[in-house]
Amino acid sequence: MLFEDQSLVQHLDVILSGSYWLDAAFLFVSINLRMLLAFALIGFPLRHSISRLNTDIKGDTKLGFLSTAVFASVLAGSIKLYAMGLTRIYLDPGQYGWFYILFSFLIVLFVQDTVFYFIHRLFHHPQLYWLSHRGHHRSRQPSPWTSFALDPIESLVHSLLLVLLVVLLPLHLVTVLAVLTTMSAWAMVNHLSPEILPQWFPHHWLGDWIIGPAHHSIHHKYLNRHYGLYFTLWDRLMNTQDPRYRTQIR
Repeated sequence: MLFEDQSLVQHLDVILSGSYWLDAAFLFVSINLRMLLAFALIGFPLRHSISRLNTDIKGDTKLGFLSTAVFASVLAGSIKLYAMGLTRIYLDPGQYGWFYILFSFLIVLFVQDTVFYFIHRLFHHPQLYWLSHRGHHRSRQPSPWTSFALDPIESLVHSLLLVLLVVLLPLHLVTVLAVLTTMSAWAMVNHLSPEILPQWFPHHWLGDWIIGPAHHSIHHKYLNRHYGLYFTLWDRLMNTQDPRYRTQIR
């Protein structure tokens, strides 16, 4: 069965037995290599259109490295928690069944989206904005580089949520990796130009409930609306959804 191969278990043992700082360094390099690959696949083909934007790519890149350092440090701590048996990450898919792997993935996305909405809205409070969220809005028009440009406090809060989830919820390792991949890819896509998705998307029921670049670009334009991460649910419930969203995107 998946992850029962002895060589994979041995590889996990090597990681778990390493020092905290080595784990953090490995994660930092891995995350940034993945970011560079994503930028090469997404940012390079769009480099000409991005160059015309009011985007501080250099500043976003520096803040992105700082943000990934925070995430890597916290995730390295979660590896040690796993080694100590303090998380509920499991390796045998038969323990809870394959359906639960998919179900838990959706649950984590919903919890992330809910926490992100309220934390994000809180960080826009004038007394917190300059300390916790200003860096992300340094570029008036976002680009793929903006997606990882988070102030250290914001990075710490979001990464600690992931640790809390693996401590409280039984999650298969595949689910954890899928969540990390989804949140990274989704953040990057949402910070692309609104035209990156078909023009019909905001007018479709899918675009009405799922956040895309057109939806999130309105947040970067006005700052006081569209706080969600994956879904428009909380924006709709909390009246922070721009009523012109489906009509002004053509």
